[in-house]
Amino acid sequence: MKQTELKQFSNTEENPQVKGSPGILPFVQRSLTICLIVLGFIIMGGTVYGVFFRSVPLGAGGNNFGAQIDVPQAGTPGQATTFTGLGRLRISTADPEPGMAILFVSFLYYPSDRAFTEELALRVGELREIIRDYIGSFPIAELQRQDEEVIRSELLHRFNAILRLGQIETLFFSDFMMLE
Repeated sequence: MKQTELKQFSNTEENPQVKGSPGILPFVQRSLTICLIVLGFIIMGGTVYGVFFRSVPLGAGGNNFGAQIDVPQAGTPGQATTFTGLGRLRISTADPEPGMAILFVSFLYYPSDRAFTEELALRVGELREIIRDYIGSFPIAELQRQDEEVIRSELLHRFNAILRLGQIETLFFSDFMMLE
């Protein structure tokens, strides 16, 4: 039996590909080291700038960025806010070749009524579906003939039928367009 001898090659001794060439590895290591140092200086500089040159001291404006944000106080009675959580809806009409109705619905609610606010947040999908079902049941020609107030009152009636913890008083249409 012959014994075979295993020999390990090192990168610098007998490997012909590496022997005599400086290689790319030291260049990459130097480049990454320089990038890390530059990134460290940027982070330290930003921190120093933020601490010493802020326009509003910490805690004075209620936030850490100096921008004032108007948030309605939950305990302020009688202050209504516009609910725009339904977003802009694009609804196919009931035509053989469907047209498109584009609708943005909003309404006033009172954020101090936390239970109703939570119910609205939980029922956004259902409210959108009510709009899609009602508007989508008409051909575009009939939608154009209908009075916007009739559509608004029917949607309001359907919204209030599913809401248990409060009622919506008035609906607003910011956009109401029909495309054929």
